[in-house]
Amino acid sequence: MESSTPVIVAIDGPSGTGKSSTSKAVAAQLGLSYLDTGAQYRAITWWMVTNGIDTADPSAIAAAAGKPEILSGTDPEKPTITVDGVDVAGPIREQDVTSKVSAVSAVPEVRTRITELQRSIAASAVTGIVVEGRDIGTTVLPDADLKIFLTASPEARAARRSGELKDADLHATREALVKRDAADSSRKTSPLAKADDAVEVDTTDLTLQQVIECVVTLVEEKRAGR
Repeated sequence: MESSTPVIVAIDGPSGTGKSSTSKAVAAQLGLSYLDTGAQYRAITWWMVTNGIDTADPSAIAAAAGKPEILSGTDPEKPTITVDGVDVAGPIREQDVTSKVSAVSAVPEVRTRITELQRSIAASAVTGIVVEGRDIGTTVLPDADLKIFLTASPEARAARRSGELKDADLHATREALVKRDAADSSRKTSPLAKADDAVEVDTTDLTLQQVIECVVTLVEEKRAGR
């Protein structure tokens, strides 16, 4: 694969594995676009909550899934996300959205809508793109040039996640992560799973810089066609 050929990289894994930081840094270093697919699911969840849709009612969610207009900016240095023209980068990280995103994401109509959006963004990335999420290598972009699955122990992930959330209780954070993994791994539509041809990278004992270097090397080897 020539360096001028667009390279599509899928990075999957549960939260707290360093997925976002790694994906953004790798994309920036290699001149690729970047897409945080989790932000898109958070965005549609934010829209549902804001518009009074009952997030405990899958049929209500399904009926509204086509309404919000979600736009993702793919610059890894400053990724953006808007819903109906409103900047939602901050609000989508709040607890109200975080607690409901698994339920909204599990609705097949939502996954179909967001998956189509993700595929069109990946297809239009001129230099290539790093797409991070939970079902990219398995469902969204099964033909990605390179698939990476990041893992880490629940303890390491909880420590990282609670470091991001000020004064978060480590035990509660670990419980929430394990619960969300279970929900995302067991859902019928596009569960969180490692693709058969994905390279697994265990980040438990690695620094973020080491993870980034590892992924950059994998992408460069793929580009070189080795």
